[in-house]
Amino acid sequence: DIAVSSYTPTLSALLRPPHMFADGWSSMNALIVSQPDTPDMSKLPGVLSEVAQIEKHLSGQINHLNGEDATVKAVLDAMNEDRCQVIHLACHGLQNTEDPTKSAFALHHGHLTLSQLMISSVRKAELAFLSACQTSTGDEKLPEEAVHLAAGMLSVGFKSVIGTMWSIGDQDAPIIADEVYRQLKESCVPGDGRLKTAYALHEATKVLRERVGESSIVRWAPYVHFGI
Repeated sequence: DIAVSSYTPTLSALLRPPHMFADGWSSMNALIVSQPDTPDMSKLPGVLSEVAQIEKHLSGQINHLNGEDATVKAVLDAMNEDRCQVIHLACHGLQNTEDPTKSAFALHHGHLTLSQLMISSVRKAELAFLSACQTSTGDEKLPEEAVHLAAGMLSVGFKSVIGTMWSIGDQDAPIIADEVYRQLKESCVPGDGRLKTAYALHEATKVLRERVGESSIVRWAPYVHFGI
C-alpha cells in the first residue's frame, strides 16, 4: 500500500524512453497468444476467460493466436510486425534450470525459448504481459544474472514486462489481466499517452489480494513488473 515495486535487470532497459501515443490507449495494437489445451500438458481453461477480459479493454487492432494457430513461427512473425505494441502470452511457462536460455513458453507445436526471443527485435514494442508460470524465476546458480523470460522480453525491446516468480492460479490470471488492462486504459489518455504498467499491476494485485485474502500470499504475490 505504500510503494509501487518495479525491477530492472540492466540499466540499458531504463535508457530506452517509452513511446508517447497521441491518441492514448485507442491506438494500441495487441498480439494475444493463448493455449488452453497444449499437447502433453495440463489444460488451462481459464485462459479463454482471460482473453475475454483483455479484449473488453482493447480498442486497437487485435491479433489473437489461439491453440494450434499459435505456433512458434506464427508468434515470432506476429511479434516482428511493426504494429505489435502489446503482447499477452497466456500459456504454460517452462523454467530450464540446466540451461536458462532454453526456458520457454509452451506453444501448440513447440517451445518458444528465451534464446529465440533474445535474437528478435520488435520495433514498436511497449508491453509484454507474461501470464505464465515462472517467467521471472531465474536460475539459483546465477543469482546475480537475469536469465529468465521476463528479462528476455526486455532485451527484445519491450519497455515494460509483467512476469511471475512462481506458478499462478488459472482462476486468478483473468482477475489480474482484467484489472491491469482496465487501469492502463483509464490512465493512458490522449495528451499523456504513456503506459503506467507498474501502477496498473500494483492496483491489480490489491484487487486479487482482497478477493483471495491476505493470507493467500502465494496466489497474489507472484506477479512482478520489470522495466519502466
